[in-house]
Amino acid sequence: MPFFRTDHWRSAIVHADVGSVIAAGSFDGLAVTLLPDIGDHRFLADPFGLVRDGLLHVFVEAYDYRICRGTIEVLIYQPDGTLLDRREVLRTAWHLSYPFVFEHDGAIFMLPEAAATGTLTLYRATAFPFQWEPVMDFTFPHAAIDATPLFFAGKWWLFWTPVGTKAARQSTLCLSVADGLTAPWQHLGEVWTDRAGARPGGTPVVMDDHILLPVQDCRGTYGRAVRWLRIVGLETGRPIISAGSFVEKPQSLAARFPDGMHTLSAAGPYTLLDVKRVGYGPKREFMKLRRRLSGR
Repeated sequence: MPFFRTDHWRSAIVHADVGSVIAAGSFDGLAVTLLPDIGDHRFLADPFGLVRDGLLHVFVEAYDYRICRGTIEVLIYQPDGTLLDRREVLRTAWHLSYPFVFEHDGAIFMLPEAAATGTLTLYRATAFPFQWEPVMDFTFPHAAIDATPLFFAGKWWLFWTPVGTKAARQSTLCLSVADGLTAPWQHLGEVWTDRAGARPGGTPVVMDDHILLPVQDCRGTYGRAVRWLRIVGLETGRPIISAGSFVEKPQSLAARFPDGMHTLSAAGPYTLLDVKRVGYGPKREFMKLRRRLSGR
Protein backbone atom coordinates (compact mmCIF):
# COMPACT_ATOMS: atom_id res chain seq x y z
CA MET A 1 0.00 0.00 0.00
CA PRO A 2 1.43 3.43 -0.90
CA PHE A 3 3.04 5.53 1.84
CA PHE A 4 0.52 7.74 3.74
CA ARG A 5 -2.40 6.09 1.93
CA THR A 6 -4.75 3.70 3.75
CA ASP A 7 -7.68 1.62 2.51
CA HIS A 8 -10.77 1.75 4.74
CA TRP A 9 -13.40 -0.88 3.91
CA ARG A 10 -17.05 -1.10 4.93
CA SER A 11 -19.36 -4.06 4.35
CA ALA A 12 -23.06 -3.87 3.55
CA ILE A 13 -26.19 -5.97 3.12
CA VAL A 14 -28.39 -5.37 0.09
CA HIS A 15 -31.94 -6.56 0.75
CA ALA A 16 -32.36 -8.40 -2.55
CA ASP A 17 -31.09 -11.69 -3.93
CA VAL A 18 -28.20 -11.65 -6.36
CA GLY A 19 -30.36 -12.93 -9.22
CA SER A 20 -32.60 -9.87 -8.93
CA VAL A 21 -29.55 -7.61 -8.83
CA ILE A 22 -28.14 -9.21 -11.97
CA ALA A 23 -31.49 -8.97 -13.79
CA ALA A 24 -31.90 -5.31 -12.84
CA GLY A 25 -28.29 -4.47 -13.68
CA SER A 26 -27.98 -2.18 -10.66
CA PHE A 27 -28.74 -1.71 -6.96
CA ASP A 28 -31.06 1.23 -7.65
CA GLY A 29 -34.02 1.40 -5.29
CA LEU A 30 -32.85 -1.47 -3.07
CA ALA A 31 -32.56 -1.15 0.71
CA VAL A 32 -29.02 -1.27 2.06
CA THR A 33 -27.88 -1.98 5.63
CA LEU A 34 -24.31 -1.05 6.55
CA LEU A 35 -22.37 -3.32 8.86
CA PRO A 36 -21.00 -1.38 11.85
CA ASP A 37 -17.96 0.84 11.80
CA ILE A 38 -15.65 -0.96 14.28
CA GLY A 39 -13.34 1.94 15.02
CA ASP A 40 -10.36 3.94 13.91
CA HIS A 41 -8.10 2.07 11.45
CA ARG A 42 -10.19 -1.09 11.80
CA PHE A 43 -12.69 -2.51 9.34
CA LEU A 44 -14.97 -5.39 8.35
CA ALA A 45 -14.53 -6.66 4.79
CA ASP A 46 -14.98 -9.74 2.56
CA PRO A 47 -18.58 -10.50 3.59
CA PHE A 48 -20.06 -13.94 2.97
CA GLY A 49 -23.30 -15.23 4.43
CA LEU A 50 -25.85 -17.94 5.10
CA VAL A 51 -29.47 -17.71 6.26
CA ARG A 52 -30.44 -19.98 9.16
CA ASP A 53 -33.75 -20.00 11.06
CA GLY A 54 -34.74 -16.79 9.29
CA LEU A 55 -31.60 -14.94 10.41
CA LEU A 56 -28.77 -13.74 8.20
CA HIS A 57 -25.31 -14.77 9.36
CA VAL A 58 -22.61 -12.57 7.82
CA PHE A 59 -19.01 -13.78 8.10
CA VAL A 60 -16.33 -11.14 7.60
CA GLU A 61 -12.65 -10.40 7.86
CA ALA A 62 -12.13 -8.14 10.89
CA TYR A 63 -8.90 -6.25 10.27
CA ASP A 64 -6.87 -4.00 12.57
CA TYR A 65 -4.01 -1.90 11.19
CA ARG A 66 -2.43 -1.90 14.66
CA ILE A 67 -1.50 -5.56 14.31
CA CYS A 68 -1.82 -5.97 10.51
CA ARG A 69 -3.74 -9.18 10.91
CA GLY A 70 -7.30 -10.24 10.29
CA THR A 71 -9.61 -12.54 12.21
CA ILE A 72 -13.02 -13.93 11.22
CA GLU A 73 -16.20 -12.63 12.84
CA VAL A 74 -19.89 -13.38 12.41
CA LEU A 75 -22.68 -10.81 12.62
CA ILE A 76 -26.27 -12.03 12.96
CA TYR A 77 -29.13 -9.95 11.55
CA GLN A 78 -32.90 -10.01 11.59
CA PRO A 79 -34.61 -9.66 8.18
CA ASP A 80 -35.20 -5.93 8.79
CA GLY A 81 -31.46 -5.30 9.22
CA THR A 82 -31.41 -5.24 13.02
CA LEU A 83 -28.09 -6.51 14.38
CA LEU A 84 -28.58 -9.18 17.05
CA ASP A 85 -25.05 -10.40 17.75
CA ARG A 86 -21.43 -10.02 16.70
CA ARG A 87 -18.65 -12.39 17.75
CA GLU A 88 -15.21 -13.55 16.72
CA VAL A 89 -15.32 -17.15 15.48
CA LEU A 90 -11.82 -17.81 14.15
CA ARG A 91 -8.42 -16.44 15.18
CA THR A 92 -4.99 -17.82 14.32
CA ALA A 93 -1.39 -16.67 14.57
CA TRP A 94 -1.58 -15.60 10.94
CA HIS A 95 -3.81 -13.32 8.87
CA LEU A 96 -7.26 -14.61 7.89
CA SER A 97 -9.64 -13.12 5.34
CA TYR A 98 -12.20 -14.03 2.66
CA PRO A 99 -14.32 -16.42 4.82
CA PHE A 100 -16.17 -18.24 2.05
CA VAL A 101 -18.99 -20.17 3.76
CA PHE A 102 -21.08 -22.86 2.05
CA GLU A 103 -23.21 -25.92 2.68
CA HIS A 104 -22.69 -29.46 1.41
CA ASP A 105 -24.25 -32.79 2.37
CA GLY A 106 -25.91 -31.35 5.45
CA ALA A 107 -22.74 -29.72 6.82
CA ILE A 108 -21.57 -26.11 6.79
CA PHE A 109 -18.01 -25.29 5.78
CA MET A 110 -15.75 -22.25 5.71
CA LEU A 111 -12.71 -21.83 3.46
CA PRO A 112 -10.89 -18.69 4.64
CA GLU A 113 -7.77 -17.33 3.02
CA ALA A 114 -4.55 -17.84 4.95
CA ALA A 115 -2.09 -17.65 2.06
CA ALA A 116 0.78 -16.57 4.34
CA THR A 117 0.85 -20.11 5.74
CA GLY A 118 1.48 -21.61 2.30
CA THR A 119 -1.60 -23.79 2.56
CA LEU A 120 -5.39 -23.78 2.55
CA THR A 121 -7.46 -25.01 5.51
CA LEU A 122 -11.09 -26.06 5.27
CA TYR A 123 -13.20 -25.71 8.43
CA ARG A 124 -16.44 -27.45 9.36
CA ALA A 125 -18.99 -25.93 11.73
CA THR A 126 -19.36 -28.02 14.89
CA ALA A 127 -21.89 -25.60 16.42
CA PHE A 128 -22.98 -23.09 13.76
CA PRO A 129 -22.18 -20.24 13.62
CA PHE A 130 -19.68 -19.90 16.47
CA GLN A 131 -17.58 -23.08 16.59
CA TRP A 132 -15.41 -24.47 13.79
CA GLU A 133 -12.83 -27.23 13.41
CA PRO A 134 -10.33 -28.01 10.63
CA VAL A 135 -11.25 -30.77 8.19
CA MET A 136 -8.12 -32.85 8.60
CA ASP A 137 -8.51 -34.91 5.41
CA PHE A 138 -8.82 -31.82 3.18
CA THR A 139 -5.58 -31.07 1.35
CA PHE A 140 -4.89 -28.54 -1.37
CA PRO A 141 -1.36 -28.48 -2.84
CA HIS A 142 -1.06 -24.73 -3.40
CA ALA A 143 -1.10 -21.51 -1.41
CA ALA A 144 -4.34 -20.07 -2.73
CA ILE A 145 -5.52 -16.47 -2.46
CA ASP A 146 -9.29 -15.86 -2.29
CA ALA A 147 -10.11 -19.51 -2.96
CA THR A 148 -13.67 -19.77 -4.29
CA PRO A 149 -15.30 -23.22 -4.42
CA LEU A 150 -18.20 -24.25 -6.62
CA PHE A 151 -20.01 -27.60 -6.79
CA PHE A 152 -21.07 -27.98 -10.41
CA ALA A 153 -21.69 -30.90 -12.79
CA GLY A 154 -20.97 -33.43 -10.03
CA LYS A 155 -17.50 -32.09 -9.25
CA TRP A 156 -15.88 -29.49 -7.04
CA TRP A 157 -14.19 -26.60 -8.80
CA LEU A 158 -11.89 -24.10 -7.11
CA PHE A 159 -11.13 -20.67 -8.54
CA TRP A 160 -8.11 -19.05 -6.93
CA THR A 161 -5.18 -16.68 -7.35
CA PRO A 162 -1.59 -17.81 -6.72
CA VAL A 163 0.87 -16.27 -4.31
CA GLY A 164 3.54 -14.40 -6.27
CA THR A 165 4.38 -10.92 -7.38
CA LYS A 166 1.96 -8.08 -6.71
CA ALA A 167 1.05 -8.09 -10.40
CA ALA A 168 0.30 -11.83 -10.33
CA ARG A 169 -1.77 -11.51 -7.16
CA GLN A 170 -3.94 -8.92 -8.85
CA SER A 171 -4.27 -10.36 -12.34
CA THR A 172 -4.24 -14.18 -12.35
CA LEU A 173 -7.06 -16.70 -12.11
CA CYS A 174 -6.30 -20.40 -11.64
CA LEU A 175 -8.67 -23.35 -11.67
CA SER A 176 -8.56 -26.73 -9.96
CA VAL A 177 -11.04 -29.63 -9.89
CA ALA A 178 -11.73 -32.59 -7.60
CA ASP A 179 -14.28 -35.41 -7.40
CA GLY A 180 -14.98 -34.50 -3.77
CA LEU A 181 -14.04 -31.89 -1.19
CA THR A 182 -11.45 -34.21 0.35
CA ALA A 183 -10.45 -35.92 -2.90
CA PRO A 184 -7.16 -35.11 -4.67
CA TRP A 185 -7.22 -31.80 -6.54
CA GLN A 186 -6.11 -31.56 -10.15
CA HIS A 187 -4.61 -28.23 -11.14
CA LEU A 188 -5.93 -27.08 -14.52
CA GLY A 189 -3.55 -24.12 -14.73
CA GLU A 190 -3.99 -20.41 -15.23
CA VAL A 191 -7.24 -19.88 -17.08
CA TRP A 192 -7.46 -16.07 -17.19
CA THR A 193 -5.02 -13.19 -16.86
CA ASP A 194 -6.27 -9.62 -16.66
CA ARG A 195 -5.63 -6.93 -14.07
CA ALA A 196 -9.04 -5.52 -14.93
CA GLY A 197 -10.65 -8.65 -13.48
CA ALA A 198 -9.17 -12.05 -12.57
CA ARG A 199 -8.74 -12.39 -8.80
CA PRO A 200 -11.90 -13.93 -7.29
CA GLY A 201 -14.22 -11.57 -5.46
CA GLY A 202 -17.26 -13.47 -4.20
CA THR A 203 -19.67 -16.31 -4.88
CA PRO A 204 -20.12 -17.78 -8.38
CA VAL A 205 -23.65 -17.57 -9.78
CA VAL A 206 -24.93 -20.46 -11.92
CA MET A 207 -27.18 -19.18 -14.71
CA ASP A 208 -29.12 -21.19 -17.32
CA ASP A 209 -26.25 -21.69 -19.76
CA HIS A 210 -23.23 -20.12 -18.07
CA ILE A 211 -21.58 -19.20 -14.78
CA LEU A 212 -20.90 -15.67 -13.58
CA LEU A 213 -17.83 -15.29 -11.37
CA PRO A 214 -17.29 -11.97 -9.57
CA VAL A 215 -13.67 -10.84 -9.86
CA GLN A 216 -11.68 -7.80 -8.80
CA ASP A 217 -10.59 -4.96 -11.03
CA CYS A 218 -7.19 -3.98 -9.60
CA ARG A 219 -6.12 -1.35 -12.12
CA GLY A 220 -4.62 1.61 -10.30
CA THR A 221 -5.66 0.42 -6.86
CA TYR A 222 -6.34 -2.90 -5.17
CA GLY A 223 -10.06 -3.65 -5.24
CA ARG A 224 -11.02 -0.81 -7.52
CA ALA A 225 -14.25 -2.51 -8.63
CA VAL A 226 -16.03 -5.82 -9.16
CA ARG A 227 -16.81 -7.19 -12.58
CA TRP A 228 -18.26 -10.45 -13.86
CA LEU A 229 -16.42 -13.14 -15.75
CA ARG A 230 -18.73 -15.21 -17.96
CA ILE A 231 -17.78 -18.90 -18.00
CA VAL A 232 -19.16 -21.61 -20.30
CA GLY A 233 -18.08 -25.21 -20.65
CA LEU A 234 -16.71 -25.56 -17.12
CA GLU A 235 -17.84 -29.18 -17.00
CA THR A 236 -15.39 -30.03 -19.80
CA GLY A 237 -12.40 -28.85 -17.79
CA ARG A 238 -11.55 -26.44 -20.63
CA PRO A 239 -13.87 -23.51 -19.95
CA ILE A 240 -14.35 -20.57 -22.27
CA ILE A 241 -14.07 -17.34 -20.29
CA SER A 242 -15.00 -13.83 -21.35
CA ALA A 243 -15.01 -10.49 -19.56
CA GLY A 244 -18.42 -9.25 -18.53
CA SER A 245 -19.85 -6.04 -17.16
CA PHE A 246 -18.67 -4.06 -14.16
CA VAL A 247 -20.88 -3.83 -11.07
CA GLU A 248 -21.74 -0.32 -9.98
CA LYS A 249 -21.88 0.12 -6.21
CA PRO A 250 -25.15 1.29 -4.61
CA GLN A 251 -25.64 5.01 -5.08
CA SER A 252 -26.34 5.39 -1.37
CA LEU A 253 -22.74 4.32 -0.68
CA ALA A 254 -20.94 5.85 -3.64
CA ALA A 255 -20.32 9.30 -2.15
CA ARG A 256 -18.92 8.04 1.17
CA PHE A 257 -16.99 5.11 -0.31
CA PRO A 258 -15.96 6.19 -3.82
CA ASP A 259 -12.68 4.32 -4.18
CA GLY A 260 -13.47 0.63 -4.57
CA MET A 261 -15.51 -2.54 -4.15
CA HIS A 262 -13.93 -6.00 -4.07
CA THR A 263 -16.46 -8.56 -2.78
CA LEU A 264 -19.93 -9.45 -4.03
CA SER A 265 -21.55 -12.54 -2.55
CA ALA A 266 -24.96 -14.22 -2.52
CA ALA A 267 -26.67 -15.09 0.76
CA GLY A 268 -30.17 -16.39 0.05
CA PRO A 269 -32.50 -13.38 -0.30
CA TYR A 270 -29.60 -10.99 0.32
CA THR A 271 -26.56 -9.76 -1.55
CA LEU A 272 -23.44 -8.81 0.40
CA LEU A 273 -20.70 -6.42 -0.69
CA ASP A 274 -17.91 -4.21 0.60
CA VAL A 275 -16.88 -0.74 -0.49
CA LYS A 276 -13.75 1.36 0.06
CA ARG A 277 -12.61 4.86 0.74
CA VAL A 278 -8.94 5.81 0.70
CA GLY A 279 -7.65 7.87 3.62
CA TYR A 280 -4.47 9.95 3.65
CA GLY A 281 -2.15 10.67 6.53
CA PRO A 282 0.73 9.24 8.58
CA LYS A 283 -1.20 7.33 11.26
CA ARG A 284 -0.83 3.89 9.68
CA GLU A 285 2.93 4.45 9.34
CA PHE A 286 3.15 5.39 13.02
CA MET A 287 1.30 2.19 13.88
CA LYS A 288 3.72 0.19 11.75
CA LEU A 289 6.73 1.85 13.44
CA ARG A 290 5.30 1.21 16.91
CA ARG A 291 4.73 -2.45 16.03
CA ARG A 292 8.32 -2.84 14.83
CA LEU A 293 9.74 -1.18 17.93
CA SER A 294 7.69 -3.43 20.18
CA GLY A 295 8.83 -6.52 18.27
CA ARG A 296 5.30 -7.70 17.48
